Amino acid sequence: MITILSKEYLMNQTEIISIFTKKTLGLTFVLSAAAFAFAQDKVGVSGTIVDKSNQPVAYASVTFSNKATKLLSDATLTDEKGNYKLDLTPGNYDVIVEAIDYKKSVINKQITTAGSIGALSIEPEATNTNLKTQDIQGVVITATAKPYKVELDKRTYDPSQDIVSKGGNLQDVLSNVPSVSVDTDGTVSMRGSSNVRFLINGKPSALLGIDDGANALQSIPADQIERIEVITNPSSKFEASGTAGILNIILKKNKKTGFNGSVTGTLGYLPQTNLNTNLSWRKGNLTWFLNGGGGYRESKNTNRTDNYFTNVTKIGSTVQSNQENISESQNKNYNASGGIVYDFSDKTSFNLSGTVRTFDSENSGNVTYNNQLFSAPDTFRNRLTNSVNNNLAFQGDIGLDHKFDDKGQNIALSLSLQSNRSYNDTNIDETNNGNFELQNIINQTTKNKTLIGKADYELPIGENSRIEAGYRIDINQNDYDNDVRESTVNVPLLNFLGTYTYEARYKEMFNAGYLQFKSKIGKLGYQVGVRNEYSNIDIDYANLNPEDEDIRSRKSYNNLFPSVYLSYELAKDSQFLLNYTRRIDRPRSFFLIPNPNYNDNQNIFDGNIDLNPSYVDSYEFGYSISKKKFTINPTIYYRHQTDDTKMLVYNEKETFTNSLGQQEDRIVFHTKPINLGSDDRFGLDLNFNWDATSWLKFLGNVDLFGYKTKGSVLYNTLDNDGNPIIATADFNGSGFSTRARLTSTFKIDKTFSFQLQGFYRGGQKTAYQDRKDMYALNLGASKTIWNGNGTLSFNVQDIFNTRAMRSTTYGENFTRESYMQWQPRQFAVSLTYRFKQGEKIEQPKRKKDVNSNATGDDQQGGPM
Repeated sequence: MITILSKEYLMNQTEIISIFTKKTLGLTFVLSAAAFAFAQDKVGVSGTIVDKSNQPVAYASVTFSNKATKLLSDATLTDEKGNYKLDLTPGNYDVIVEAIDYKKSVINKQITTAGSIGALSIEPEATNTNLKTQDIQGVVITATAKPYKVELDKRTYDPSQDIVSKGGNLQDVLSNVPSVSVDTDGTVSMRGSSNVRFLINGKPSALLGIDDGANALQSIPADQIERIEVITNPSSKFEASGTAGILNIILKKNKKTGFNGSVTGTLGYLPQTNLNTNLSWRKGNLTWFLNGGGGYRESKNTNRTDNYFTNVTKIGSTVQSNQENISESQNKNYNASGGIVYDFSDKTSFNLSGTVRTFDSENSGNVTYNNQLFSAPDTFRNRLTNSVNNNLAFQGDIGLDHKFDDKGQNIALSLSLQSNRSYNDTNIDETNNGNFELQNIINQTTKNKTLIGKADYELPIGENSRIEAGYRIDINQNDYDNDVRESTVNVPLLNFLGTYTYEARYKEMFNAGYLQFKSKIGKLGYQVGVRNEYSNIDIDYANLNPEDEDIRSRKSYNNLFPSVYLSYELAKDSQFLLNYTRRIDRPRSFFLIPNPNYNDNQNIFDGNIDLNPSYVDSYEFGYSISKKKFTINPTIYYRHQTDDTKMLVYNEKETFTNSLGQQEDRIVFHTKPINLGSDDRFGLDLNFNWDATSWLKFLGNVDLFGYKTKGSVLYNTLDNDGNPIIATADFNGSGFSTRARLTSTFKIDKTFSFQLQGFYRGGQKTAYQDRKDMYALNLGASKTIWNGNGTLSFNVQDIFNTRAMRSTTYGENFTRESYMQWQPRQFAVSLTYRFKQGEKIEQPKRKKDVNSNATGDDQQGGPM
């Protein structure tokens, strides 16, 4: 018995040892192979996937399968231009290429050194003709493409996955872009600063109006936006304006051959209707596109101000005034754009395009004043305002793009002519305790003409280096014609108010040139550049007040704007980024015109013709890692701004005769931009997206920032008893604040998804002003219908109606409590139908047109 047990034991022991030995040897072999694989130096490999007609194939799967060991295999996707790159250990590989509507292709390649393996061609499926596959491709792209990606000098946001803004406009889309926030009054800011420069297709555009107002943002439909480039620290190739950065809005141009198009209609409340269409046709050397549409939208703005005065010594006086302003508007906008691109050859391309946009609005406002000051009886004023605005904008662009060789040497020439005209007529009736007191009729006409000429040149040097150089001229002229007439109970005839009736001309000319060099040494990439801008500003101003002399101001300044970018690749999917730039904040023309408007005789904005540019030095250090299921991009930044533009608010006492013929005092508040002190911003800007499961995705942005503001100014004013005093406006302050946004996308099935988006903005406090925190919650849903040809979307903006701005301003002799809600809760339903007719038409490969940026994108005008 003992012997039998010993044999069984020995047999079991032998089997265990044998199995353990095999497993150990297998594991040793695997680990050795892995160690060998990772011990070998990898080389950078790049290439392009094209079809039979040499057209790039976007989002194709490219797998490099090592024939010796699978451990050395790797895979990637092509970008929208059919390009890919990855790092491989030298060896013999089978390259497997797969894409929707194309046959699977296997090509053998021997990888020995770093570099491009050229273009690999794949063939379409035999059933490709006459099939509506663009929608299937769209689904695939949505499933695999990241909502935003990080590049050396910018981040790119794709709004196609943004359900919350479906059927909306550019302002709605910007509200969802990482690192960007939109205040309740439509002010767009980046990392807490509102000095943002807007571009459309790489150029300043008449479509955005003269002063980039919220109305212009609302007139560009969301479905016409291809993507948004967020450039927090623009390089020397970009214009130097915009200390907070640049938002480049890329509009759609269909890239598919044949005839393609889509139509989107929207209904919503507060009442809104929109209908927009995108059409394109490509065949042979010719491409044309036509986009257009229009819409109607109502809005409601609530603004309350409570002023509490101090240091009033008259006995029996009550020291507060309250104001409530509720305005409603009806807005109509129409837009149309069209153009052609013609390829003279595979190296020379010509493009011509034109755009027209109209924006009309009717506004009615009711302002209620409750003034209790200077021992006077309680005074209740009511101010009714009715205004009509008409805006018409034109833009024409022409360009030529020539490629000298196949190594990347090319030149792009372009010319843009733009015109914008705005009429604004306002009628104001003011009553005092129900009795007529005054009437104002205001007629404002503003005209803008702009010419932009550009030349950009690129010269590759070797495999990894490139020189970029260019020149740009901007000529911009704004003409202001402002008439203000007034009648009162004592002077019933309408008379011109001389101080506010004026003509002004603002003309600026910028000449700019840049030189930039980029290269790579191993895993270290770098880009250095310098830009020179010479600026001339001319202002002519004359009003009807005989006591005011005509003003003719001439200014010129010349500045150098360097930029440095460094990147270090830890792996193919992670890198460190370090950069520095210097930029300029040029005052808006509206800020430089004395007495620019008179829409409220108790709250007046005063221009400052002596306002100068401010300058900022900006530093960033970031890290980016992009895996299959997640992308994380934290960035530490520091920005130092000098001669900062601050808004000085002060009050003055005015004596006038009221509707009863009595002498009465009232307080008038003035706001004036001034150059003062410095502003430091520093913080952590974290962007991330995470595909948690096949049905749940997250996109988030957190901005944790500190601020330190320096500056104080003395100014002459009157106290509430009418005595002259010298007051101090103190802008010193520091603190810490937060901005956060989280978007959750839930995929119910292949055709139905919904989104929940939360937004939070922390408060900010200085000695001069205390801004309270703000939050909002949005909801959206999207359903694919009609076999992929249609999409039905629904969204609710600000579910709990909490998106409102609250602040407290501290003056020398007053405290002001303010509340503003630009737009209450609203919802919309939109329906999109996509169609394609005819066969997929083959055409020779076309070079990028003149509206191409440094990365070769044929959507964007090359910025300078």
